[in-house]
Formats: sequence, C-alpha cells, structure tokens
Amino acid sequence: MTGKDKSERSYQRSDHYAEENTKALSSAYAEIISLTGENTQREGLLKTPERAAKAMQFLTQGYDINPADILRSAMFAEDYSQMVIVKDIEVYSLCEHHLLPFFGKAHIAYIPNGYIVGLSKLPRLVDAFARRLQVQERLTTQIRDCIQETLNPVGVAVVIEAQHLCMQMRGVQKQNSVTTTSAFTGEFNQEKTRAEFIRLIGSNLH
Repeated sequence: MTGKDKSERSYQRSDHYAEENTKALSSAYAEIISLTGENTQREGLLKTPERAAKAMQFLTQGYDINPADILRSAMFAEDYSQMVIVKDIEVYSLCEHHLLPFFGKAHIAYIPNGYIVGLSKLPRLVDAFARRLQVQERLTTQIRDCIQETLNPVGVAVVIEAQHLCMQMRGVQKQNSVTTTSAFTGEFNQEKTRAEFIRLIGSNLH
C-alpha cells in the first residue's frame, strides 16, 4: 500500500471502533443516562450507551487525521493564478463547551501559487477539523492556516456560517440565529479581492 493509499484511507469514513474505547465510553454513557433518572435496562435504552459511544468516536475521528496529508495527497503543479472557490461545504461539528452540535456551511477560496489541489480535498479538510471538539472561530482559522501552510498560495479566504444548538436548544434559545466567522491571508486582505470573494459566495451561479 502506497503512502497516498494510506492517506486516502485515513480520512475516509470509518465504521471501525476501538473496542477498549467503546467499552469505556459505553460505561460512561450508561452512568450519564442513569443520572438523568432513566432506567438503562429499559428496552429502548439497552443499546443506547454503545450506540452513543460509537457515535462519539465517529464525530471526533478528526483527531486521528493529519489534515495537511489530505491536501498533499492531491497537489498538482499548475500555472493558474485566479481565485478558486469551493462554497456551500456542509459542516457538522460539536461545540466543545456543551457537546452539542453546530452545523452550517463553509466557503473556501485560494489563489494558487504554482500548485492547485483536488477540489474534493477541501471538503475533506473541513471534515478533518470539524470532527473534533470545536469552536467555530478556531475551526475557521485552522482551515485557513492548513491551506496556507500546505499549498503556500497567494492568499486564502474562509467563511463559515453556522447554527449552534447550544444557543437554539438551551441558553438564550434563539432558533434563527446564525454565527458567521471569517479568516483571510495574503491577497484576500485587500478589500477588492475580499469583496469579489464575498460577492461570488453570495451569488447563485450554480
């Protein structure tokens, strides 16, 4: 198996779980459920701790992934120097403060500097960072920095729009609130370039 094959496998969906972790997490979830006043021996809850243990491992599998390897697995030398945008990338992550989901869309652009990257790698990169305990602000800058450090483009732009269940289900309980974060490097710090990016991700070209 080549290094590229190993890299590809490392960030594809995995339904294989560490047995020790599954047992430990299942035990912890059973205790949590019990502390809510529920009966963990009730038919509907018998397998819930194990299901939750596997779900948590899946939702945090990004810790086992090197995001830069995703980009390096599909970098191509190319003489293209205009903006490349991949928008409306679905984002699903867990808020590290409450362990509740936040979800939305990421919009990414970069201006190549001798290298382009396979377009499918940008959504995979988002997943690699999103499948961790996160805050939206950090997620935004981690995506930006990984692209900048790996591809060394002329500039990178990342915008994430997300809804947070910690705000919608508890706390202030504002169901229609959306949080927007952005991070830029290089040419995207110029107002003209940044404005073009914002205009394009807001357009209905597709």
